[in-house]
Amino acid sequence: MKKLFSINGNSQKLDGGAMFGNAPKAMWQKWVEVDEENRIDLACRALLVKQSDPVVGKSRNILFELGIGAFFEPKLKHRFGIVESHHVLLESLEKHGLTHEDIDVLVLSHLHFDHIGGLLSEWKEGEDPHLLFPNAAILVGKEAWERALNPHYRDRASFVPHLMSLLQARDNVHIVDGDSHPILGDDYRFYYSNGHTPGMMLAEVLMPDGPVVFCADLIPGVPWVHLPITMGYDRYAELLIDEKETLLTQLIERKARLFFTHDSEVAMGRLAKNDKGKFCVSDTQTDLDGVSE
Repeated sequence: MKKLFSINGNSQKLDGGAMFGNAPKAMWQKWVEVDEENRIDLACRALLVKQSDPVVGKSRNILFELGIGAFFEPKLKHRFGIVESHHVLLESLEKHGLTHEDIDVLVLSHLHFDHIGGLLSEWKEGEDPHLLFPNAAILVGKEAWERALNPHYRDRASFVPHLMSLLQARDNVHIVDGDSHPILGDDYRFYYSNGHTPGMMLAEVLMPDGPVVFCADLIPGVPWVHLPITMGYDRYAELLIDEKETLLTQLIERKARLFFTHDSEVAMGRLAKNDKGKFCVSDTQTDLDGVSE
């Protein structure tokens, strides 16, 4: 049996133009609130799966991503629009009776700092941050791993060399090269996308009434379900649109739900089509607190 929980990490405020690519502000400002600096609110939301097997009496905690965390020094914290100074992800886990030591598996879609920064301890003057989640097996896609170790000039600021060095020295990092991994088993599968960053790995969790897909930065929130909407951070916008169309066409036939990591208001929604035949979401949920069907 699996129960799903949305776990909030540190939130951000980023430039709306960057988040909506070539879409004009006259369009995207209808979908989000904009502050005086042209920034919009963004979540860094993780998905927690509490999985139990009553037959064998075993249970485990699987966490999909970790958010941006609180490892940045104050200057960089301000530059990247990080709102809170404390490690919100750890606080959120505590509300569900867990510490970072209780997580058995971490699944990372890619290695940009706003998706894995929560793996590090929060910033303290004169100290280097260290890795948390010591008991977790860490799953990351092969191509995403290689990109993080050898980034392009365009995106190297999105990676944290200190964090990558710590991960390379860790024994329980597992490089995924396929659509499944034995650590997770048959109830989980992966899709890959290259439009945002090479080898981004989208995880699907099989549930009784249809799959739940962790959309990562292919679809960071509800507005990006609309096919033409991309981010300025995407490396190949046209490729991303094609990948998004292919995936959503498959998923709508399976009555899938989409989990959003960056949407400030919606954690999950059912994939649907509107009266114009365009992809949208219905039955949206702000928080997940033990969803099991």
